[in-house]
Amino acid sequence: MNKIISKEQLSDDVFKMIFEAPYIARARKAGQFLIIQLDSNFGERIPLTIADADEDAGTITIIFQAVGKTTLNLAAMNEGEHIENVLGPLGTPTEIEKKGTVVCVGGGIGVAPLHPIVQANKRAGNRVITIMGARNKDLLILEDEMKAYSDELIVCTDDGSYGRKALVTEPLKELCEGGDVDEVVAIGPPIMMKFCAETTRPFGVHTQVSLNTIMVDGTGMCGGCRVSVGGETKFVCVDGPEFDAHLVDFDNMMLRQKSYKAQEQKAAHKCKVGLNGGTEGRSKAEAAQ
Repeated sequence: MNKIISKEQLSDDVFKMIFEAPYIARARKAGQFLIIQLDSNFGERIPLTIADADEDAGTITIIFQAVGKTTLNLAAMNEGEHIENVLGPLGTPTEIEKKGTVVCVGGGIGVAPLHPIVQANKRAGNRVITIMGARNKDLLILEDEMKAYSDELIVCTDDGSYGRKALVTEPLKELCEGGDVDEVVAIGPPIMMKFCAETTRPFGVHTQVSLNTIMVDGTGMCGGCRVSVGGETKFVCVDGPEFDAHLVDFDNMMLRQKSYKAQEQKAAHKCKVGLNGGTEGRSKAEAAQ
């Protein structure tokens, strides 16, 4: 049982949660993730990346978007309550070494798993340029935290409500054209990572992406998280979650992620109905009766 120490709502459906997990806090490395299960009897297992850790306090920080049944239920939990099962750290850690200039690109909620990678690259002596993107200002997260470990921070919004009105690929291309980029790390929605890969490909810049596929057991046994990388089948939970972006078959991965979309939407709707006292999705007249 892992006690929730704090919970903070960062935007409409994005939450930051800190909970006790002393062994994981001591062992985790940049790029690794957890499997969380709220209920041993009926709860599904979901992967969540470790956004930060405090070894002295024995705590782990996660940042998640409440979009499915389990994340909605997790967002409804409060300080002092306990998460029943937490497994980790899982996955292969990010390979961090002094390389020169590393550009870290985060889109939306992908900024959270990028945070420890930015930290680790800066501590390794690299020059770190961070590009953050979101649809609008209200959806940006961890700006101050990223600024603290970045030599340069570029913020983009789709609507121009904050920072630069552009997609993250625009400043990424400009940096690559400048010729002083030794590595790129991109984390965000699959379509964003795909286009980051296509942006860096002509320049021959090594690019890493962190994949968040459908995952069940997190130990390589179920095969649910399989992806095609360089024409070979890989399992994100044990071979990843990070892979060479120029070798990932993003189209196949995005297609597989839609496999249970109908079931996920149905479960999420049912969960919202329960959390809202049975009024979600009903008319005002029905709810008032």
